[in-house]
Amino acid sequence: MNRDTHLARDFTGYGATPPHPRWPDGARLALNLAINFEEGSEASFPDGDGLSETRLTEGGGGFVGRDLAAESMFEYGSRVGFWRINRLLAERGLPATVFACALALERNPAACSEIVARGYDVCAHGWRWERHQGLSEDEERARIARTVESLKRTLGQGPDGWYCRYGPSVNTRRLLVENSSFLYDSDAYNDEIPYWTRVLGRNHLVVPYSLVTNDAKFITGHAATANDFFESLRDSFDMLHREGAQQPRMMSVGLHLRIAGHPGRAAGLERFLDHVLRHEDVWVCRRVEIARHWREMHPPAV
Repeated sequence: MNRDTHLARDFTGYGATPPHPRWPDGARLALNLAINFEEGSEASFPDGDGLSETRLTEGGGGFVGRDLAAESMFEYGSRVGFWRINRLLAERGLPATVFACALALERNPAACSEIVARGYDVCAHGWRWERHQGLSEDEERARIARTVESLKRTLGQGPDGWYCRYGPSVNTRRLLVENSSFLYDSDAYNDEIPYWTRVLGRNHLVVPYSLVTNDAKFITGHAATANDFFESLRDSFDMLHREGAQQPRMMSVGLHLRIAGHPGRAAGLERFLDHVLRHEDVWVCRRVEIARHWREMHPPAV
């Protein structure tokens, strides 16, 4: 049997009869706030990469060579943005998941201490913020192992899940299962509830993510103001909440420190959080809780 049959495309999924998630307390919607912590793990001249990462910044200097503007925009995320987003969540007693690049956390002990203190769970976002599609199988295997060991050192425990930058390689999911450190991966955008797949003859859980309800829209030009961001998140939330009376689902909100961490954008996040809190039948939860719930309530059929 082909060990990579999980790579076959599935255009049907659950179809018209998805399973009822049975979220805790009869919640209509499971909402996960995902904080992407990438600052310090991006490509840079100081790390010997020979280029400056400018993706998901305000544009940087726009030239070939060391881009000090882009570097400082990344620094803003960990110096300022993380603490603003963290404060908004802490003031409301809300949990979140950190999509953590291991090298970024190694370089920010204060943030590591706060992540632990706040009880955020961690979904590994790679050793560095890099494209896994360009790695050889052996390189990727080593990156995954290094990520797990690094996060164990900085946070006192390993990651619960995995999420690649811009999609996995054809080897990633198999290597994650081979590594056996993960309850789930989020390298999929094809559903609104978790599902099981088979990898190396084992059952493996996928908890899908979204780039739609994501602050990257500010950088791609699809959102300009806090209200643009708020209204997009609110409308997604409201439709899912209405549908949840019959068919509950999950919603992921992706946040980047150097994007949503700016005050004029964080205001939109703040409005959204307050909108959510006006609804009692919503499970605002950590990603690992969704994975654990699904494993308990919807175990694999085989």
